Amino acid sequence: MHRRLLLLIFSLFLPSILQAHNLPIGAPLPKVGVADKGELLYQNNEFSYKFWNSAQLKGKIYLIQHMAASASASEMNAAMVETAKKANLPQKYYQMTTIVNADDALFGSSVYSRNWLENNKKMSPVSQFILDTHGDVRQAWGLQAKTSAIVVLDARGRVRYVKEGALTLKEVQRVINLLHRLIPGGAN
Repeated sequence: MHRRLLLLIFSLFLPSILQAHNLPIGAPLPKVGVADKGELLYQNNEFSYKFWNSAQLKGKIYLIQHMAASASASEMNAAMVETAKKANLPQKYYQMTTIVNADDALFGSSVYSRNWLENNKKMSPVSQFILDTHGDVRQAWGLQAKTSAIVVLDARGRVRYVKEGALTLKEVQRVINLLHRLIPGGAN
């Protein structure tokens, strides 16, 4: 009886163990493009989208939040996003990028996701927002579905930090410290 229970528990958790991301520290991001929707632009009080490619993530320090298009995923790392905003990192060297995986959205919630992106773009026009309707980024980077991930890139586009799931307050502070160290003139 106990053996069957252990086997059942193991088989339920095995898929999540095997689906580890493929973003090794020190390596460049796997390249991926988002053609359907892509980067959200807001100019002259109008929204539009353009093709986005991860190869563009060079030349600045990037804090990337990749998340499922759900309220729970949005809230998962809200403390990280708010702390980064309060850190007042110089825009010349730093960029916040949020990638929303609409492929992970509940049926009928795509309008909510688009409205959420548009409202956030209005409130934070310097931030970059990507709408990934087919989950191409999640697949290319090997991220888990239905969750949130935080990735930090250095100016050469190399991964310096990655975590899937909610960050603890200690991990949030670790990311902020890393961002400050990566900024030119920061504490290296």
